[in-house]
This record gives sequence, structure tokens and C-alpha cells, in this order.
Amino acid sequence: MSQLSPTVAAAPGADWVAGLNPSQREAVLYLDGPALVLAGAGSGKTRVITQKIAYLISECGYRAANVAALTFTNKAASEMVHRVQQVLPRRQTRGLTVCTFHALGVRMLREEAPRVGLKPQFSILDADDAQAILQDLLATTDKARLRGVQHTISLWKNSLVEPEHAEKIAASATEADAAGVYRSYRDTLAAYQAVDFDDLIRLPALLLERDAEARERWQSRLRYLLVDEYQDTNACQYHLVRLLTGSRAMFTAVGDDDQAIYAWRGATVENLGKLTTDYPQLKVIKLEQNYRSVQRILAAANQVISHNPKLFDKRLWSEHGAGEPIVVTPMDNEEAEAESLAMRISAAHFERRCAWRDFAILYRSNHQARILEQALRNAKVPYTISGGQSFFDKAEVRDVLSYLRLIANEDDDPAFIRAVTTPRRGVGQGTLQTLGNYAGQRQISLFAAVFEAGLESQLAERLLTPLRTFAEFINRLQWRAGVAKPGMSVPQAADSAVAILDDMIQAIGYERYLYDQFDERAAQSRWQNVLDLLGWLKRKADDDGMGLLELVQHIALITMLERGEEEEPDAVKLSTLHASKGLEYPHVYLAGVEEGLLPHLGKDDEEGDPARAAESLAERIQEERRLMYVGITRAQRSLHLSWCRRRRRAREDLVREPSRFITEMGLGPDVVPDAQAGMSAKDRLGALKALLQKPAG
Repeated sequence: MSQLSPTVAAAPGADWVAGLNPSQREAVLYLDGPALVLAGAGSGKTRVITQKIAYLISECGYRAANVAALTFTNKAASEMVHRVQQVLPRRQTRGLTVCTFHALGVRMLREEAPRVGLKPQFSILDADDAQAILQDLLATTDKARLRGVQHTISLWKNSLVEPEHAEKIAASATEADAAGVYRSYRDTLAAYQAVDFDDLIRLPALLLERDAEARERWQSRLRYLLVDEYQDTNACQYHLVRLLTGSRAMFTAVGDDDQAIYAWRGATVENLGKLTTDYPQLKVIKLEQNYRSVQRILAAANQVISHNPKLFDKRLWSEHGAGEPIVVTPMDNEEAEAESLAMRISAAHFERRCAWRDFAILYRSNHQARILEQALRNAKVPYTISGGQSFFDKAEVRDVLSYLRLIANEDDDPAFIRAVTTPRRGVGQGTLQTLGNYAGQRQISLFAAVFEAGLESQLAERLLTPLRTFAEFINRLQWRAGVAKPGMSVPQAADSAVAILDDMIQAIGYERYLYDQFDERAAQSRWQNVLDLLGWLKRKADDDGMGLLELVQHIALITMLERGEEEEPDAVKLSTLHASKGLEYPHVYLAGVEEGLLPHLGKDDEEGDPARAAESLAERIQEERRLMYVGITRAQRSLHLSWCRRRRRAREDLVREPSRFITEMGLGPDVVPDAQAGMSAKDRLGALKALLQKPAG
């Protein structure tokens, strides 16, 4: 392990600073202590991070294994790895850690499992699995209530608030609801030897706080830390970074207080300000030159964000020229807005001779997408939508796949929990908690624990019988699928996947379960998704000669790829403003830039406390303004805003006003009138066809 002092590093070669502007160069080369790089939108922060990683390893005596870069998305981590490998040979990057906070948390927990009371093969529950536990604890199927409780517990975990303290600070009905089950939820996860997503950060932070030996070990291993998107860190992540860097404090934090848009999930922009007080020697470096947008767009962004109180003052500028005027178009209603957007994008695609992927329509709320999709389909404009639910993420599809996962790997504890409780078969949370405690003591999977004689002293026969009946059912399916197990013969030829799937779905009574759980229309829709899944699996088995185990492996690969970053198709991107962060497009259309939608004012939860209500509203407006800033700075060449004079919500036409942000941009609300005002949808499409039939040039 390198013991070289970074302050006596060798002088850098020209390659490490070639092409960097003075601020970027300073950020890469600074190694005299902690650094905060304030990286404005489009200012080249990823290049700074990756060049600094390469510089640390190549010039400063750091081994790759002693350097870690943390970010928030797999896409960002993959891009960093790719860029580092472009400037350093692979042998020099061996052992380098570039990953998300959560991936680092998983690595730490796998290594330190016994120190946090977990077995090394602990399970990670996703949001659906965790919600199923809360559903049992709350004895409710009210999805809104469940989501509210789950979100509240998540915020508490992200703030390192334990159940005992949560009970004392609960200040609303939802918080009281959450506090009532938080302790049981924590204990249930411990019994299952499982963690949820928030625990992946919380448990490593608590470990390093309480265990000096573990803290010293990780501080020695990760001797230089780089953290991307620091404004998106929550209290728990901030605490983890402090514990990892220790008194040596060798780190570079990269962030932008103007792009802090995740307060609703626990992120706190104040973490950037805290760095200046927690690290008095902190070096602050500003990246203000933008390499993405024309100056008109940056001027509008600077104007908007100047209305927020500033942690750090900065102004973006560009050498790309003034660019086109920003267009603001008032519309009569959302149908007219959607049709106009489809028409204008079609025309721009034709006139500018650019790809469909060069265009993006951004909006504040998911409910705006439906009518936009409809208009684009009518205009035959190809599009993709961010944040849409994958087929393999649908609850009913995951239910069926949990059986297949368990057949292929009986040590898959989350699959066991989901399958044994869906449909219900006399196995409740109390039984599972006892089973989980026993499996944890024996350091074995839940499935293996079912058959142990020692379990008989802890569960009554009436509770044990349904467990063993279920496990024997899975064993029979495993035998038919040709799964090799100690002490169990395997048939000479495994049954076909088609036969096993048909028998399995019939035996578990899943269709009846859906009609018992949901109204007829919802049950019908869900059952159709199951039939579609089974049909696809059977075709795959027949066409490619796959057995059941090969099918399960194929599904695992597909779902991993779906979550990966495939090449973007040539299509217009529809996206919420939140999902657009980090992306850029030549031509951006911001839809619904109206008061009540952007800014979205939410509802006041501070009943009876006018001062707190006013403060809460002010904070919301500031976050919405940052969201507007993010939307504006996605645009490279042209920016178009639209708002509706009326918008329909819950069967009522609401009168709307242009967003205050339009005025704050220095733009009037009626810059460009709607040329098709009063035209019917048919006439609009006719105008579009006429436009597209015009000869080019």
C-alpha cells in the first residue's frame, strides 16, 4: 500500500493538463487537502474526475486499489471507467473502485457481514419486497398509505434516525403510522438476514462509526476519495464519506448547488455548505465555462437561478455564440400543446435535417406524458419515454419469476419470501421471522432451514407444515427441471420447460389469487401479463431448445441488460425534468411551464403553523427553481417553452398562468403566439402533412 505523501507528488506531464481550461487544470492538480469543485452544468466535471484519477495513479504514487470514485448512477460510473481506461493501461487501473454509493455499501457489507450481524450471503430486498413486509405489518392494501410509510422510513434511515427516536419525533399522521411499524420492520429484516436499499449506506456508516478496527481498515484501503454529484448526498452518505476520509481528509467533492433537485428523497444541498465548516482548509474551485449550450440559454439559466439564495456564487458562460432566441408559446389547452409540439418537432426534424434523437420534450409530472405520447403517435413521430416500467418489473411478472428463480437457486432468499407468500398459503410474517432467525443462527438459507430438525422446536406443527409442503413442491419442480442436489437423483431427461411452466402455474392457483385480490378489470390485465410472460417463455424454450434452468439464466441476463445503458434509438425523448438530469439534447421543448405545475407547489403539511408553512413553501419554490434551471441547461442549441391557458385536472378545466420562471428568465409570457390557435386536431395534422410535403431547401 502506497505511503507516499500526495503533497510531494512528481510534477505532472503535459498530457494530464492538455486541453483543460485553467479551472479544470487547478481541480485536477490540487492535492494539498480536501477540495470542493463547484461544477456548473456542462462544465466538464466528468473529465476533471477521470483526469484526476489517472493523475493520482500515474503521477502521484497512489495505487489504483487505494483510489475510489463514487457517484449515483451505474451509467455515470461506467462512463468514468471507460474514460479512465482511455488514458491509462488496464494493468494500472486494476483494483480501482468506481461505483455507486450503494455498490460500495454492498462490497463493505459482504466483507464485514459478521460485524453487522449478517451472514455473508445476506439478501438485498428491493422496494416491492420491502413494501410486502410493510403491508403485512400494517395489515393494509392501501398503496398510497404503504408508499407514504415506506418513504418516511427511508427518510429516517437516510438521516440515521433509529426507530426509538422516530417514535419521539413523529409529527404527522403518516410519520406516526411509520413510527408504529419501523421497529418491527427493522427486526423483520434482521430476522430474514436481509437489508433494504437504504441499509446499504446506513449499515456501513454505523459500522465505521462504532468499530474502530473496521474504520481504520477502510481508511487505509481507500486513501483518496472522489465524490460526484455531492449536492445529491443525504446525511447518511455525508457521514459515510467523513468516516472513510478520516482525519487525513484527502478527497475531491464535485457538485453544483444549483442542480440540487432531490430533497424529496432526503438529499440536502446544505452538505456542500457543511464542507466549508467541517473542513476549514477546504479548497473551493469553480468550473463556470460551459461546453454544452449557446450563450442565450445560459443567460436565461443564470437569470432564473439568481433568484435563489446562493451557497456559492457562479455564472455559466460559453464560447458557442449567442444562438437562437428562446421561444415561449402560450396554448389554449394541453391537447393543443401536445399537437403543436408534435407538429413543431416534425417540422424542425424536416427543416433542420437532424435526427429524431436530437429532440427532447421535458415536463414536470408523469401525468403529462400520456397526451404527449398520443400526439406523437398521431403524427407518426418515434419516441422513447424515460422512467417507464419494464415488463419484468411488473408485480405479477415478478411473482411468477420468483418461483422460477427459486427452482434454479434455492438459496435465493428474496425469491423464497416472495414465492412462499404469493399466493398466501398459511405462512405469515411471524412464521417467516422465526424461520429467518433460525437460518441466521445456522448461517444457511431460508429454504435449507425449512427441512432442519432443529426448526421443529421453534415452530408448531401447524405452522411448519405449510412451509414444508411448499418446499417439497419446489423440490419436485427442481427434480423435473434436472437440478442436481446432494442426495437427490436426477431424471435421465428433464421435463420440458413448457410442461413444468403449465403445471407450476396451475398448481399455485395464481389466476384465482389475482381475482381474489383485485377488481375484475385489474385482475384481467395482470393475468394477461402473466399469460404473455408464459407465452414468451414457452416460445423461447421451443425456438432455442432451452430447458427451464437456461430460461431462468436468460431472463436474469435480459433484466440486467434492461437496467443497463443501451444505445439510444433514433427517437424523440420524453422525460420528466428529474430524469433528464445529466443528459443533453440539441433541441429541448419544456412543456407545461405554468404556475401550479412548474413550480409544482404540492400541499401544505404544516397545518396550524403559518410560519413553518411559509418557510416550507419558500423551500419548495427554491427547489422547483433549481429544477427549472436543470431543464433549461439540458438544451444545447435551441430552447422552446410552452404553457396552457387552461389545463384539465380531475374533470375540471383550471385557468392557468405562465410560470413565474418565464419572467425570471427575462422572457415575456407571450413571445410567440400559437399559429394554429383555434384549429381542430384534424386541421393541425393537415397543416403538418402540407408542411412535410413542401420541397426541401
